[in-house]
Amino acid sequence: MASGKGAVELSRVIGALDDQAPAPLYQQLHRALREAIEDRRLGDDSALPPERDIATDLGVSRITVRKALDALVGEGLVRRRHGAGTFVAARVEKSFSMLSSFSEDMESRGRTARSTWLRRSAGTVTPEEAMVLGLSPGSPVLRFHRIRYADDVPMALEYTSVPSRYLGSELAVDTSLYAALEKTGNRPVRALQRLRAVLFTAGQADLLGIEAKAPGLLIERRGFVADGQAVEFTQSFYRGDSYDFVAELQMASR
Repeated sequence: MASGKGAVELSRVIGALDDQAPAPLYQQLHRALREAIEDRRLGDDSALPPERDIATDLGVSRITVRKALDALVGEGLVRRRHGAGTFVAARVEKSFSMLSSFSEDMESRGRTARSTWLRRSAGTVTPEEAMVLGLSPGSPVLRFHRIRYADDVPMALEYTSVPSRYLGSELAVDTSLYAALEKTGNRPVRALQRLRAVLFTAGQADLLGIEAKAPGLLIERRGFVADGQAVEFTQSFYRGDSYDFVAELQMASR
């Protein structure tokens, strides 16, 4: 399915609705569209037709179409862009089994990672940073705050602190923090991560172009170099409608 390059004809994708079925038409349409999105018949960022065109195509009322789309918006499966239309929400899968950077994750999925810098600065460690990174009071640190994009879609807010000795300058990071750390021989070899659900504040939501109190996922990561010293502390706030986290589990040996 072409992505974002023109609306699809939905009747060819989901088939006809049955006005004799027990389920209301809007529920049928909602279910059919959700299944088409989940099995990728409607690809990431695909443009949906205007509501009136969907109604004409499927032979239903605009109220039916609006109720179905409202339900999909509520589930985070489609997004309305002011002045542009309705689009399938782009989602990215992130594996917990691999220690990789955002840039590497996007590249592996054929997408382009970029950032908008909110802050790149040098300073002295805060009490929280000192505790997490194992630093003494007054130790120098570098801070990197940015919006992370996949292609042109804002995906996450990222706040990172790195002891200055591992990079030397806040200007050392261009696109990828891990690429910069690798150049100095200080790329993390292991990490501890914690995930929890959050609601975006009004300020965070404005940066990501979503509604305030929209659901998100906070990943806190501590990365360590080979000698066991902490090299990064990163807090990443991922959009709940754009990111899926995947972990492979195996039965414990007996």
